[in-house]
Amino acid sequence: MNKSRSRRLKIATIALVLPLSLGLLVVASNAAKINSQSNSPAALTSLAALDGQAPARRSLNIETWQTAEGAKVLFVAAPQLPMFDLRLTFAAGSSQDAGVPGLAMLTNAMLNEGIAGQDVGAIAEGFENLGANFGNGAYRDMAVLSLRSLSTAELREPALALFSQVIGAPSFPADSLARIKNQLLAGFAQQKQSPGKLASLALFEQLYGQHPYAHPSEGNAESIPRITRAQLQAFHAKAYGASNAVIALVGDLDRAQAEAIASQISAALPKGPALSKSSPPTIPAAGKQHIEFASKQTHLLLAQLGIDRQDPDYAALYLGNQILGGGGFGTRLMEEVREKRGLSYGVYSGFSAMQARGPFMINLQTRAELSDGTLRLVQQILRDYLRDGPTQKELDNAKRELAGSFPLSTASNADIVGQLGSMGFYNLPLTYLEDFMAQTQALSVEQVKTAMAKHLNPDAMLIVTAGPTVAQQDLPAPTDHPAEQALGVPEH
Repeated sequence: MNKSRSRRLKIATIALVLPLSLGLLVVASNAAKINSQSNSPAALTSLAALDGQAPARRSLNIETWQTAEGAKVLFVAAPQLPMFDLRLTFAAGSSQDAGVPGLAMLTNAMLNEGIAGQDVGAIAEGFENLGANFGNGAYRDMAVLSLRSLSTAELREPALALFSQVIGAPSFPADSLARIKNQLLAGFAQQKQSPGKLASLALFEQLYGQHPYAHPSEGNAESIPRITRAQLQAFHAKAYGASNAVIALVGDLDRAQAEAIASQISAALPKGPALSKSSPPTIPAAGKQHIEFASKQTHLLLAQLGIDRQDPDYAALYLGNQILGGGGFGTRLMEEVREKRGLSYGVYSGFSAMQARGPFMINLQTRAELSDGTLRLVQQILRDYLRDGPTQKELDNAKRELAGSFPLSTASNADIVGQLGSMGFYNLPLTYLEDFMAQTQALSVEQVKTAMAKHLNPDAMLIVTAGPTVAQQDLPAPTDHPAEQALGVPEH
């Protein structure tokens, strides 16, 4: 791989996105086909053959242990394909930046920029020549490193050797550091032209105040230029230790091979204690902020503190939110805001459950002259839903959709390794996937209503809007055929 291609990949790796989805159930969008076993039943030729039954879920035999250096390991043998997926998850996200916004992200982005005797191009070419894929990313809670390789020893072993050098002994070359800083600074300049991004930044500042979640993972235009190579080295030594890592392995490996790989990876990492979790954030006062921005549409964000990943109401809140605004078409918000009135291309809600309390957020954009009325409508929909809860039909539909889509969460090895990494990082039980399905399918209307009302308060919302100040118009009456549709695809 040439250097220009490698640089393009690096830019994609550190793209400035808001990672709101961490902690939610991972549902794969592109499920890989799994080779059939010789004793598998005949292939399904018609959906009618399902006779209303939910698709079968892939049964996982999860094994777990700890390496000598203290890394937690979760392993699933999957011999159907001659390959394996490895995912390392560290408590090394931006919540560990310690007053230097962007330090965690920049450290993670620099790991594959150089090792002894090899620059970023040579590293990328090394993985490519072995048919292996390297990946990395840093978010608010965690930093992630991944490797996909064929499992045959002559390819697996050199791929693991290169991966071990990258994660354990990065050189943090000065030229790469300067280049990535410039890319980030260019991204910050672009953010000023994005009302949605400006609104998100302002919302997180208000929601979290002095908490580490308040600042974006990518840092800002003031912090990034000041970060030094020595700071990257120190953060790597502190945050990328084996005792701070979860190793997830899935693929064509037996237990002995998996143990050998985990030991090799663990031994390559720095030595040191696990980092402490983020402290609980302080609950902010409700309020509203407007960001003036010349555009035809106004971005509306409503949020309050939600739950952490260990909250016992997680399943009820997940299902309840699917009905409110997390399930796409057919949700309360989508029906009332888009389908009946044509006020927005899309409106969404969601809990982001993290180590500390993540946000609950509703986001949409609408025509500027209808923004005040649209905001009041969304607030009333939320208020009504928390007061009355879902209908039995809504709950039954949500359960059915979840049961139908849930098998996709373990349809491919990549999906499974992601699930294992999340389970290990958030200390979820090995039976979590089955437990989650059982819990959601057993929920009643009253249980969902109680959980949603317990954790959400329509009068405690922080609201941020970004758009122009214009004369407001009354909302159109609800109809099955709105006269005017949204202007276009929303900015995310």
